[in-house]
Amino acid sequence: MSSYLLANANLLDPETGHETAGAVLVRDGRIADIAAGAAPGAPADAKRVDCAGRVLTPGLIDMRAFVGEPGAEHRETLASASAAAAAGGVTTLVCMPDTNPVIDEPAIVDFVLRRARDTASVNVLPAAAITKGLAGREMTEFGLLKEAGAVAFTDGLRAVANAQVLRRALTYARDFDALIVQHVEEASLVAEGVMNEGELASRLGLMGIPREAETVMLERDIRLVRLTGARYHAAMISCADSVEIVRRAKQDGLPVTCGVSVNNLVLNENDIGHYRTFCRLSPPLRHETDRQAVVRALDEGVIDVVVSDHNPQDVETKRLPFAEAADGALGIETLLGAAMRLVHTGDLALPKLIAALTVNPARILGREAGRLAVGAPADLVLIDPDLPYVLDKRRLKSRSKNSPFDEARLQGAAVLTLVGGRIVHAVDDLAAAA
Repeated sequence: MSSYLLANANLLDPETGHETAGAVLVRDGRIADIAAGAAPGAPADAKRVDCAGRVLTPGLIDMRAFVGEPGAEHRETLASASAAAAAGGVTTLVCMPDTNPVIDEPAIVDFVLRRARDTASVNVLPAAAITKGLAGREMTEFGLLKEAGAVAFTDGLRAVANAQVLRRALTYARDFDALIVQHVEEASLVAEGVMNEGELASRLGLMGIPREAETVMLERDIRLVRLTGARYHAAMISCADSVEIVRRAKQDGLPVTCGVSVNNLVLNENDIGHYRTFCRLSPPLRHETDRQAVVRALDEGVIDVVVSDHNPQDVETKRLPFAEAADGALGIETLLGAAMRLVHTGDLALPKLIAALTVNPARILGREAGRLAVGAPADLVLIDPDLPYVLDKRRLKSRSKNSPFDEARLQGAAVLTLVGGRIVHAVDDLAAAA
């Protein structure tokens, strides 16, 4: 395995929020040394990479990505998803159990891990289903699934609607120190809704989804957390009322964390425009006041992590009337570039954004990644925060092309990505180092 001296970098430590000029020595898949100030000469066995003052941070960790393999490889494979992740600076992704067959047996967890080892260029961590077949009725074997390598338990795109089933799941999860991740959406309130309920939905003639579809489920779940004491993570919240629910839960000392989709941070319902199906999402894009509320919550630490909610869809499910199209959008390759909008508008400091993409998800998942420290895994990303570009969906690594940021002007990108000390993505002048 090659060794690298990443010199002349702006080192950003998400644990402390400190930024300093320095260099990082990578050897045997780990961070071997960190030097502040001018870099020493590269060891004889190490390649020197000039970072030209760009930002070097731990690799990003995406807690919510839907990958088609097994069962829907025409939409995405572990290989294509990981290529997109590497290009976006994501070094670890958590894949959801919404596959065919569902990830609800230890053998399927083992298949995903082995397939990832053989074909993926980044770390792939499978999340297992809470209920068999994602049907919401019979619990899976948490102990065996965790032993097989599942890092969390979730029913993916579906919420566990039955309160008794979720209570039992939380109780078992507590005993196994497992993490329950819930898609907070009450299906009966969503009904036939396809976008945020309000004036715009009425003008467009589309059925709306009230905020209460999210808050009712979230309130119920937190009461069950209070009852059981289990660790609980709301996969994505999208409105101001949900922010206050999570804030109160944290003030009460409950083991509750939550995430937000990058889409709900930088887009609002107006981006649907003339029925753009690439902006049909779950949770839906909300009103601008809700978008501003979740941005403030991220800045205040009420929201812990930012996710891509990467959900590739093919032409057959997206090139339809808005009300008939499938939910979902690409996100893993554009996660960083889209999130950097918040930094460039002054809504969020870069260290806080990077923490929500690295050390915070690592802590929630119990992983040692996400740190810029000697001995930590050499999962690193070099970011050019000012690199401008117009997104061309045809150049995306994913097999599907349903990006809500197609033809958008973005600023900030990953120019070098290392996973376990191995370069998996490099652009322009840095490509020679690979």
